[in-house]
Amino acid sequence: MTKMDKATPLFRSIVAGACAFCAFVCFGSLRAAESNVLPVPTITIYPGDSIKDAWLVDREFSSSFIGAKGALIDSRATIVGKVARRTLLPGAPIPWNAIMEPKAVANGAKVKMVFEEGGLTITTYGAALQSGSVGEVISVRNLDSGVTISGTVQSDGSIRVSGG
Repeated sequence: MTKMDKATPLFRSIVAGACAFCAFVCFGSLRAAESNVLPVPTITIYPGDSIKDAWLVDREFSSSFIGAKGALIDSRATIVGKVARRTLLPGAPIPWNAIMEPKAVANGAKVKMVFEEGGLTITTYGAALQSGSVGEVISVRNLDSGVTISGTVQSDGSIRVSGG
């Protein structure tokens, strides 16, 4: 007869429960370390589409799969509102280079150009010669003079021009 056979039923249930808890903690955390949840499209998203939360679902992938694929987006909040650079397929993880910030200025659009220095502010209008996101430097042609200048796209869609 072993010591476990001589133990009281209460003691055996405590030991069995502790072993089950230990197995859950050890193997459960090992399983969690081997998988990751990533947002994936539920529909085909085409280049230029603005990504909506309803188009995404969370899916579990193994760490080895993720490691082999490179830098993948791991949060819905990172994707929603961004624009697809290329076709995103349903069920496939989304790489970082497949999305971009939405363009605040479209190529050919009429934009307000603002120059501010000290207390002086000069405002005029121009035609954007390229699309641009907030913070990007783009070329703009002044509608009055025809001169091409560069400026930084602002959040309101205007172009901030600096002296130089």
